[in-house]
Amino acid sequence: MLTGLGTYTPNPVPAAKHKFIVIAHRGDHVIYPENSLEAYREAIKNEADYIEIDLRTTKDSQLVSMHDGTVNRMANGKGTVSSFTLDELKQLKLKGKDSTQTYRIPTFAEILKLAKNKINIYLDFKAADPTAAYKMIKAYGMEKQVLVYINSQAQFTGWLKEAPKMPLMLSLPDSVKSVSGMQKFLDAYQPDLLDGDYSQYTPALLAYAASMKLPVWPDIQSAGEGPADWDKALQKGLTGLQTDHPAALVKYLKDKGLR
Repeated sequence: MLTGLGTYTPNPVPAAKHKFIVIAHRGDHVIYPENSLEAYREAIKNEADYIEIDLRTTKDSQLVSMHDGTVNRMANGKGTVSSFTLDELKQLKLKGKDSTQTYRIPTFAEILKLAKNKINIYLDFKAADPTAAYKMIKAYGMEKQVLVYINSQAQFTGWLKEAPKMPLMLSLPDSVKSVSGMQKFLDAYQPDLLDGDYSQYTPALLAYAASMKLPVWPDIQSAGEGPADWDKALQKGLTGLQTDHPAALVKYLKDKGLR
């Protein structure tokens, strides 16, 4: 008999307009560079529920969105994000399909201002301080529009201390294959919602999560992502996905009468 099970109530996630949640992975980057303001604006235009952003800290303690630890892949520069000041990062140009247009690395403040009252934020907390991040979230009145994806125990502890009501997301470990395994994981860490790969979730795991009022919004993005994958996700009983094709997924859901 497992002990302590069901002894916590997950923090509520941000309110959304739709029952099936569409999370735009690094924004809608089919057209625009990932993690750019343009990619985030496109996700808003295409009716996604969340933009997923990656938060990192500059040399002068400013918060910016960049997936990688370095700027090498996405910008016309070399080096770690943490080795640049914000002013130096702002001089760099993001690489985009449209070479006639200039894209810049956005600050967290710019993203919060853009998203306020338009779209929720899925904050992938790569390398930042919870106190600094939450201070900025509060400054923009976005406490009810943000959830945080946790990458380390230190982040988890920091956010619980700084903002105990903030919804925190963890990935379900690949090793969890059964309801009893999920129970043990939830009992140990008490997340407010779950991520992971959509393929690892079974109807039984999803039913147990639902009984705990625990949202499950896993990743489905892949090179060949499309309707066949989305069909499988719906058959499993999933009610949210992180996707590389938010506009196409929204259209698919509308065609199914689910949007």
